[in-house]
Amino acid sequence: MPLELVPVRCLTDNFAWILHGNGRTALIDAPEAAPVLAELAARGWGLDLLVLTHHHPDHVQATAEIVAATGARVAGNPADAHRLPPLDLAASPGAPLEICGEHAEIIDVPGHTIGHIAIHLPQSALAFTADSLMGIGCGRLFEGTAEMMWGSLSRLDALPAETLICSGHDYCRGNGAFALSVDPGNDALKQRLADTVAGNQLCAAATLAQERATNPFLRVTQLRQSLGMENAEDVAVFARLRQMKDDF
Repeated sequence: MPLELVPVRCLTDNFAWILHGNGRTALIDAPEAAPVLAELAARGWGLDLLVLTHHHPDHVQATAEIVAATGARVAGNPADAHRLPPLDLAASPGAPLEICGEHAEIIDVPGHTIGHIAIHLPQSALAFTADSLMGIGCGRLFEGTAEMMWGSLSRLDALPAETLICSGHDYCRGNGAFALSVDPGNDALKQRLADTVAGNQLCAAATLAQERATNPFLRVTQLRQSLGMENAEDVAVFARLRQMKDDF
């Protein structure tokens, strides 16, 4: 059976994600301890593993408090260990990791940061993408290049269409407004935003099929003509869209 998935709202607009199954519990990212620990207590769950996607404080700052309360082991990208809390396990891109008894694939997704990873659980059809591929958007290029981020998005876009993409923030309002500005005739986008406003859908979690239909950063082929970039390479169209979003 697929793992049980519990989104936990943290800070202003962050999400942490609890996974439970096979007698074990894991957490993706540690923005804030209190809501995570409260959710675990309400369900009577301990915590075995905490996986960190990247080093930004709003994704790791509660690690020590959560570990002290639960005894969880911490996994992260060893290439970024100098910027992460102390790691017990390596979550190395391309190497396997077990989460709640399931095989997890660690995907290298630089762009937002150089050491960013995503976690794909094929058996449960889940992918935790934090600030790489996001709901109707993608992360800012704080450390990497457009080429890096386009490569990262392309790797994530190669996952099965039914994969639930679980991102690190609820940026639906800003991302949705930008998406409509460059893709105004997109009925799927309009419906997704309406469902989000109505509370029928969590913007930070959508299938890859939904992201392909509504996320401008996965729709460079459909948008290149309206941008006057018919003959440009995909990465150039992506870079233009990312700059437009930065200026939006």
